[in-house]
Amino acid sequence: MAGAPCPSCGTPNPPGRRFCRRCATALNPAAKPEPLPWWRTVWPFRRRVRAGSGRAVRLLVILAVVVALCAGALLLLPAGRALFEDTRDKLGKPEPVTPVGVRASAEIHGHPAKNTTDGLSNSYWGAPAPGASVTYTFGKPFRMVDLLITNGPSKNPEDYHSQARALQMDLEVTTSDGERQNKRLTLSDRPGDQTIPTGISDVKTVRLTLRSPVGLTSGRQLALAEVEFFQRS
Repeated sequence: MAGAPCPSCGTPNPPGRRFCRRCATALNPAAKPEPLPWWRTVWPFRRRVRAGSGRAVRLLVILAVVVALCAGALLLLPAGRALFEDTRDKLGKPEPVTPVGVRASAEIHGHPAKNTTDGLSNSYWGAPAPGASVTYTFGKPFRMVDLLITNGPSKNPEDYHSQARALQMDLEVTTSDGERQNKRLTLSDRPGDQTIPTGISDVKTVRLTLRSPVGLTSGRQLALAEVEFFQRS
């Protein structure tokens, strides 16, 4: 009884024979593996392995990559958000915003803290000593882009040195959710306004505490002419 012919030369071979009796070609060659799907050609899936071989390792590698990507996103999120907000600040035109309340921890008679928001550079808040503070309250939270300070009793150079000035101020900002941000401001001892970039969102109150006085002698007071706030348009 003849078996299947040789796939190479066509010679009939007895049943059960493994190789052709004429050309020695394998009569029952192993089936060729099916081509891999496209996703198995991408690392770390591209290697064909026996069932279960290396599967745990590949899963651990995939898990580690996912965890690393998530951790990187969380770390970069605050920095990315800050960069986004800063870019919006620069693209927009700042608009003034007026506080609804002004309260000082101490003030000289005739020179109340509300003079710092009256729009006049020749009136000022007079404080008796360093450590005095003034707190500004706003009607609704806003993005404070810039803070503009006119130090001394006046922006007029002839009157600027007539009273003492604070060359440093502690800035404390309280946001709508109760978070506080603190920053030490350093001012130049010169007449005129000085702009301080802030870039703080959801501002509800701002407190300025006077530090590092200059020119504070008997009969003089620490003077602060104007404090102006600007929000993003």
